[in-house]
Amino acid sequence: MVKIHTCTDPERCQSLWETLWPRECLFDLWPVRNAFRLHYQHLPTFLVAEENGKTAGLLALSWIEENQYSGHFPGGLWQGKTWLEQNKIPAADPSIAEALLASVPGSMHLRYLLRDSLPVVQADATVDETGYLFLPSQYDYSFEKYLAALSGKSRKKLRHELAPLEAQGISHRFNCIADVEKLFQMNLLSFGDKSYFHDRRFLNAFEELAAWLEAQGMLRVTTVLIGGRVAAIDIGAVWNSSYTVLAGGTDPDFPGVAKIINFQHLQWACRERFKVVDFLCGDFGWKERFRLTPRPLYKLDTLQPFIYKDHQNVTHVASEV
Repeated sequence: MVKIHTCTDPERCQSLWETLWPRECLFDLWPVRNAFRLHYQHLPTFLVAEENGKTAGLLALSWIEENQYSGHFPGGLWQGKTWLEQNKIPAADPSIAEALLASVPGSMHLRYLLRDSLPVVQADATVDETGYLFLPSQYDYSFEKYLAALSGKSRKKLRHELAPLEAQGISHRFNCIADVEKLFQMNLLSFGDKSYFHDRRFLNAFEELAAWLEAQGMLRVTTVLIGGRVAAIDIGAVWNSSYTVLAGGTDPDFPGVAKIINFQHLQWACRERFKVVDFLCGDFGWKERFRLTPRPLYKLDTLQPFIYKDHQNVTHVASEV
């Protein structure tokens, strides 16, 4: 018999998260998620499965009041989608995951789910967006081997595009915290109300996240200067031999500078022998051309509760864990 409990107490939810949620990537860390919970203020509604008296699964949700549906914790939204990727449904077996999904009260909108965590990928989940990874080991941790793997046409086009920037003089600086605020300004200037940072809640949460990453020694700020002027800034985080590029901004006066900063990430990752560089979802045209490895993420999107195959074996417990 599977019993499903609901938990809304933040401290208890933290304990459940840290006990049951796999720690595989940056977005699995409670302080990363909690920064957004604090500023979006969506109610955590964790569903916990018990089988034979033992905890067997977790569906970490938040109730998103303004949209009237449940989304993956912490429910921080921008233009209808979350920013935090690689969501999961940790469960002892697929039937437990299905029982948890069946217990969602009302509609749910679960995004950026890893395929391996889904019990019913083919039948109920669809591809959401595609994330892109760089795997340095594929090139024996050699940036030169990576460049050689690009087509001759691509290399020629890159040389032509970057030559005007190189003629002005390219330099880099790293971990200048003052550049973080400049990144926000550049991103907002480029994308306007389509920028994540246009939402004050997201901006405040990201500032808190950046401060925590810096305190933990995980923050990486990369700045490209052209002719002495700041031309591009990226913020990333290093954890568990993985480098996650979180956000960036460029000066439109320097077309092509994004390629320079992305090459810097790849070169550094090879030198440091990282396991992976995660450039997240969103293809702006360059990720495929740079031979990054695509990784589809999935969504479960329902207007009605998920239909579980075997309701009689599931008991829903109204009281909190």
